[in-house]
Amino acid sequence: MPVEPPLPANGVQRTFAVLRALADAPAQGMRVTLVAKIIGLTQGTTHRLLQALVSEAMVEQDERSKLYRLGMDLFSLAARAGNSWDLRSLCRPTLLRLCASLGDTMFLLVRSRFDAVCVDRIDGPFPIRAFTGDIGGRVALGVGQGSLAILSYLPAAEQDEVIRYNLPRMRDFGVFDEVYLRTEIERTRATGYCARQAGLLEGMAGLAVPIFDSNGLVVAALSIGTLTSRLNEERLPTVVQILKREAEALSQRINPFDPALRRPMHQTPAGTEKTV
Repeated sequence: MPVEPPLPANGVQRTFAVLRALADAPAQGMRVTLVAKIIGLTQGTTHRLLQALVSEAMVEQDERSKLYRLGMDLFSLAARAGNSWDLRSLCRPTLLRLCASLGDTMFLLVRSRFDAVCVDRIDGPFPIRAFTGDIGGRVALGVGQGSLAILSYLPAAEQDEVIRYNLPRMRDFGVFDEVYLRTEIERTRATGYCARQAGLLEGMAGLAVPIFDSNGLVVAALSIGTLTSRLNEERLPTVVQILKREAEALSQRINPFDPALRRPMHQTPAGTEKTV
């Protein structure tokens, strides 16, 4: 017979038992009856614990489904404890160093639902046009090297959802269909980078590598924008090696609870904030 879990002894232990149960819940959340079953308490006691956590914003309850899930304030607390720097602050020295050493424009992009958002940009000496434009700009995931690098490493189910949603949005770019997009994804995963010497923006070339958090989940992309003539076959391997090395170093330092990964536009400089 299965061994029943021991009942939490006091209020604090019961509260943490609820949080741990919700940590293993599906993305949409968990019903109070299932939480009660997991932690071995009555439904009434579990409901009171959940409501207390909701009042402190540690837990959220969906108004329609009535499902419970961990709240954003809990992630914010974990972020402040685990890493005092936000994602942009952590990555900016890398972008500055790469811009100075390579002489090209550097971008930091993160995912925001079905889009990639530029949260930082360091301009090099050459005039560059980019799909995301300046800091705060966004583009559909899959358009441009940075957003394609992020899309390529999403879990399969999320990747499929993004592709289904974004394909109609990509028609304005002319060359996108599902076969093309999935071929590009496979190529990016096989090489570890996404590069295009002749892209949709005339005269512009780009290269991007994914950035992962310490749990191995893709959270951002480190991208270079330059002139087509500057990303030739001779220079390409060197740039790839440099960006991969920098991205790997960043990945080891990124806190998975960083709130910038969930609300990226709140990390842009003063005066450039936009509503997500």
